[in-house]
Amino acid sequence: MLELSRHGFMHSGLAAAHRPGFAVLSALLLGAVLAHPVTAAEPTATGASAQGAGTGTGESLFVEKCAMCHRAGGMGAGLLSRRYPKGQEILESRTNLSAAFVRTVVRGGLNNMPPLSRAEVSNAQLASITAYLAKGNP
Repeated sequence: MLELSRHGFMHSGLAAAHRPGFAVLSALLLGAVLAHPVTAAEPTATGASAQGAGTGTGESLFVEKCAMCHRAGGMGAGLLSRRYPKGQEILESRTNLSAAFVRTVVRGGLNNMPPLSRAEVSNAQLASITAYLAKGNP
């Protein structure tokens, strides 16, 4: 049954403060959060934070940002396997990818792949991933 509280509607008997164990669970969650404080990324020599500076290798960034779709079993690899000859669906295996093509597809999207913003993959990270996938192809 719904009833009107001074802060709006609530389900009678289900107010958070009245749930058994709520105080214990809240204390445990608060303790977990306080035990692992979040700290700001340290600025690098150029003033950029390490978080967006592309500090990883092309391969490690590919694994972090792209592999969930573009390695075996991923949706991107599955969709590409329908459009390209066998072996071309795994981007890391291809030798015909150009850096310009990878950049264009990542930023603009193509077919089922959505465009990725600089907030998702920084320009420095994209440059590393592009170099890794293009294997020297411009």
